Formats: sequence, C-alpha cells, structure tokens
Amino acid sequence: MQLDGILFDKDGTLFDFARTWNSWAGELIAETCRGEPERAERLAAALRYDLGAQAFRPDSPVIAGTNREAAELAVSALPEWTVEDMEVHLMESAARLVQVPATDLAPLLEALRRAGLKLGVMTNDTEYAARAHLDQAGVTEFFDMVIGFDSGYGAKPDPEPLLAFATAQGLAPGRVAMVGDSTHDLIAGRAAGMVCIAVLTGTALEHELAPFADHVFPDIGHLTGGLAAA
Repeated sequence: MQLDGILFDKDGTLFDFARTWNSWAGELIAETCRGEPERAERLAAALRYDLGAQAFRPDSPVIAGTNREAAELAVSALPEWTVEDMEVHLMESAARLVQVPATDLAPLLEALRRAGLKLGVMTNDTEYAARAHLDQAGVTEFFDMVIGFDSGYGAKPDPEPLLAFATAQGLAPGRVAMVGDSTHDLIAGRAAGMVCIAVLTGTALEHELAPFADHVFPDIGHLTGGLAAA
C-alpha cells in the first residue's frame, strides 16, 4: 500500500479511551454535581455513563461526538447551565486530563515521519484540548496539522475536515489513511476517498468496525508492520 499521509483520530486511537476517559467522566460528574446523588444520576444518564461501573456505556454519544454535543447532553440534565458555559467547563476539564497512550507514541510517529509521511490529527474534541493532550504526550512536533471539530472544517462523520488535511498538505485523498476507533472515523474516511484503518483501543468491537474498514489493527503500534504487509 502506497501512502503519503496518515490522519489520526485522537481519543481511542492515539490514546486508549477507557483507560483515559472513564475515570475522568466519573470525577467530572461528581465535581459538576457537587456530590448530589440525584443530579449526578441525571447527568450520568444523559451522558450514557454507568456510575456503578465507572465507565461510558458503549452507546454513549459522547464517545465519538463533539464537545458541543456533549455539552448539549449535559445541559439537558442540568438546565441551570448554559450550553456555552458547559462547553468551556468540559473543554478546560478535558485539557487538564493526562492521557494514556495507546502505544509508545514518539518512536512510532518518528518512524512514520522518517518514512516520508505527512501526519495529522482530526478529532471531534476541541482543537485546544487536542493540542494540550499532544503537548502532554510530547508528540506535537510530529504532526503537520491538528484539527478539532471547532477548527472551521466541520466534524466527523463529515469528510470535509479530512479533505482539509489532504488539501493543506498537498496530498491526494486516496493516498491518505484515516485511522480511528469509531464508525464516525471510518465513515468520514470512506466519504473522503481515503484508506480506512480501524483500531481496537476505543469502545467499538472488531465486528462493528470491520464492515467500514480496509484494515483492522489491535492498536496503532501495528501500523508500520501492518501497512508493510498490506
């Protein structure tokens, strides 16, 4: 397979979703609801978060949704908040979170760059939080472009932000791989005419992703060997 670029999703792809976001959400709910059980239960139900298991339910819209969508869900349970204030609250809380990498990121990204590939991130999180997380992981320098849902190109599953990366880097979409852990990522990649690669470090299972993917890898650490063998 001949590729000139790789565009990564962030949560569940560069970083392990469950090991990063499940505990954060539990803490966020407790903090936002000031320990009041009834309010916490309402907020958890709106976000599709299991308070007992301290984990997002697989059908939670928050997993692949935008920060705005998460804020709207939260405000449906806590109407004393405005969506705008909740957006800022979620963004600032998320940006402080220390992410758990899905693999040893720096050596992988360095190898991909040495191979001549342009690298980017397109996340339905905010660009602010995305840059904060990449900075924390010490890998910002490896990426040619970082796109959030609020960067002006739209959000997945719309293909426009993916095509914006290809255009900005002077790449043909068919020679770019979209790597992600959700059907949002893969549907956007297919609509953009890109190679679609699924990874299993999010919440979706292989049988859910495989129909939308050209390849399915356990995690992004398998990219170099997997693509060479494709």
